Amino acid sequence: MADFSEAMKEAFASNPRGEVILETIEFVHPSFVDDDDSPTAIRFVRDGSDLFAALEASAPVQAGQTVQFTAFPFDVVLPGFEEGQTPSLTITVDNVGREMTGQLEAATQSADPIIVIYRPYLLTDLSGPQMDPPIQMTILKATADLMKVSFTATLDDVTNVPFPRRLYTPDDFPGLVR
Repeated sequence: MADFSEAMKEAFASNPRGEVILETIEFVHPSFVDDDDSPTAIRFVRDGSDLFAALEASAPVQAGQTVQFTAFPFDVVLPGFEEGQTPSLTITVDNVGREMTGQLEAATQSADPIIVIYRPYLLTDLSGPQMDPPIQMTILKATADLMKVSFTATLDDVTNVPFPRRLYTPDDFPGLVR
């Protein structure tokens, strides 16, 4: 489970003067490539200006590098961790532009899931996210209209994974057939 840094816990608890919490989201998919056909991600910051911040060393794309998060209006409802329920993250992105629409259309042509990563940063410390590891979930459902795109993301469905994970079938183990 993700854990906030001490600085982030202090910012939540006491709201020190001049400390701003910047929420970011990142969408990752194998079909997201830049103009040079290098893997890239779609990154947004919930703020009025773009943000340049360092990613964690375990990031799926551009790990440990300082990257740009584009200022963009979005709402995020963080997952709750109630017993008996699968945690889900809800994101609503307003005024989706052509760049994101084109990337999402390319992603729908693939069977690979879109991963969403939520990272909070402190304005006074952009050397890495203030949550380690950041929240990473798989998008389960997306809806779009003229004004916004809404995503629902969840953790992998571990409750329906067979145990033991490896299935012993006659195709793989002919000795099972008499």
